[in-house]
Amino acid sequence: MVRSRGMFRQTDMCLGGDKTMRRRCDLTGSCSAMRRLQLSWRMLVCLVLLAPQGCHLPDLCAPEAAAPLPADFNGMVTPQSSAQISIDEFFGDPRLTQLIMEGLSRNQELKIRNQEVVIASNEILARRGAYLPFVTVGGRGGVERTSKYTPLGAAEEELEHAGGGHFPDPLPNTEISANLFWEVDIWRQLRNARDAAKQRYVEAIESRNYYITRLVAEVAEKYYELAALDKRLEFLEQTITIQKQSLEVAQSLKEAARGTELGVQRFQAEVRKNESQRLIVQQKMIEVENRINFLTGRFPQRVDREAWDYIRLDSQILSVGVPAQLLMNRRDIRAAEREIAASGLDVLVARAEFYPRLSITAGVGFEAFNPRYLFEPGAFIGHAFGELVAPLINKKAIRAEYLSANARQLQAVYDYQRTVLDAFTEVVNLVSRAENYRRSVALKQQQVEALEESVDVATNLFQGARAEYIDVLFSQRDLLEARTVLIETKQEQLAAIVNAWQALGGGFLLSSSGQEVTDLFCMPLPIAAGEVIIPRGAVPVPVPEIDPPAPGPGTEPAPGSEPLSAQESAPVSPPVPAAPADAAPAPDAAPPAPLPPALNAPADAEAAVDAKAEDETDNADVAPASAPVLEPVPAIVPAAAAAEKGLFPRIRSVVHWRLRPSAAGRREED
Repeated sequence: MVRSRGMFRQTDMCLGGDKTMRRRCDLTGSCSAMRRLQLSWRMLVCLVLLAPQGCHLPDLCAPEAAAPLPADFNGMVTPQSSAQISIDEFFGDPRLTQLIMEGLSRNQELKIRNQEVVIASNEILARRGAYLPFVTVGGRGGVERTSKYTPLGAAEEELEHAGGGHFPDPLPNTEISANLFWEVDIWRQLRNARDAAKQRYVEAIESRNYYITRLVAEVAEKYYELAALDKRLEFLEQTITIQKQSLEVAQSLKEAARGTELGVQRFQAEVRKNESQRLIVQQKMIEVENRINFLTGRFPQRVDREAWDYIRLDSQILSVGVPAQLLMNRRDIRAAEREIAASGLDVLVARAEFYPRLSITAGVGFEAFNPRYLFEPGAFIGHAFGELVAPLINKKAIRAEYLSANARQLQAVYDYQRTVLDAFTEVVNLVSRAENYRRSVALKQQQVEALEESVDVATNLFQGARAEYIDVLFSQRDLLEARTVLIETKQEQLAAIVNAWQALGGGFLLSSSGQEVTDLFCMPLPIAAGEVIIPRGAVPVPVPEIDPPAPGPGTEPAPGSEPLSAQESAPVSPPVPAAPADAAPAPDAAPPAPLPPALNAPADAEAAVDAKAEDETDNADVAPASAPVLEPVPAIVPAAAAAEKGLFPRIRSVVHWRLRPSAAGRREED
């Protein structure tokens, strides 16, 4: 407003006077404008210096400390971890490996996760552009008629333009200008938002990678279930054949008056029961087979698999390693780490809303009422001004967002603790399950061997009329049930081995050479995940000697949380696992909770990597060069075209009509 009044006064005085008066007006107006500008800048500096001290920020809440991570898995610990075993080496089955490769290349859910990574990378580019100046180029044209019963309209009849003559009425106007807008990121609000987008970008990558390990485990689990159903079907066929032979013997004994109809009907019922069970097993095979086809992105078809007797996964020895290795091998834990870092940066973004915001607007161009004067030296225009705005009264919305950001930060910490606890529990349960089922399989095999011998003995005695039919019937039934339980128990053992391997972090290496799944089956990343380092920091320590102010309505701290000084708070880092016993705390400071491995990156490496990521991605095209060309989909083309139009100039026409009552009571059209 100061700039506008100064420019208007200078123009009004100089348009109608002579050269001496015009020069005097220029000097007087310039000195007055200079004094006002100096006074304005002094006021701005005072506001910038005094506003942070005058702002009272709400107290934050710190998370409750979690139990320290145990040093072993209930007494189990090994030097190495099976998570480092590749897919082909772990399974040792070319058919299964081929199915897994097809699933990694065709699975639609994995493709969706890949696009989520691309969306997250685009969010980084958008956040990075937010703290840079915006420059626009455009033109404007129009026409305006001013009421003669206003000071401006009355003065226009007395004015002459530089080319000689009066201004036309209505007055046209043509302008071509380049404008700049820049919100100065004083408090790192925009850069913190960019860094939070980087952390969520890596979180999307880690979530995608965790789904890859689950996909590998599920394909393998269904593969072994399908092989087990094949074996069950084979045993059913054998049992039905034997029972039909026993049925024929019972009928012969009945005809020879050495048996009764009861034995015939009992064998007949047993045959029908097993034939019905065979149909159920065949239906189950169809469903499992189609589940594998779905995971591999194929329509229903036969799945090639290894015979049950040739599967040797149960001979695979699991190495659990140490619990701390889960923090690096489990992708879901790594994703939870990134969410903690991102939510901590969100708190800093919300905090900056309490502070003054500085924006700079400038522009240069040419403006004239006639286009032929547009590029004359006198048609040059320019402006530049700054704006400093700070919240003063009614900051409830800002306080609410700040406290909500802190609550989301606590959610991220507790989710990290839950993820670590769940991963540890999964490993203990599955490793113990695999071992117990291995022992159960050994006992079941001995049971089956004994029952096979009893069936042979009972059958021979029955055919020689030295045993009752009921002995044969029960022995065959017991053998079939024992075989079925043996197959199911071994299948559970194989599933436990596969899931334990995945719970340890396995399923991400393709070969023993160290090649990862993402090297072949995922889109190239515009930003490498290793370039985004989690910012260092410690869990805020409550300050009990400072009494926090009484919380207002809706700002009560959560139960079990501790108040924290807002000025000394930092992004909360996960409080697990516990620090080693021999770690010495920093002098004169409370020992902070230990951080995940990714949090311990050196500060200089973080700065260097961050600068490198900025240089490589400011003008990078996130779409990979080798992306396949897709046929246009009519339902998607309008949205894509609308987004693309944002890159081109826009034409906008504005017409204003106003009716103002004149001094004589008449209405003048403007």
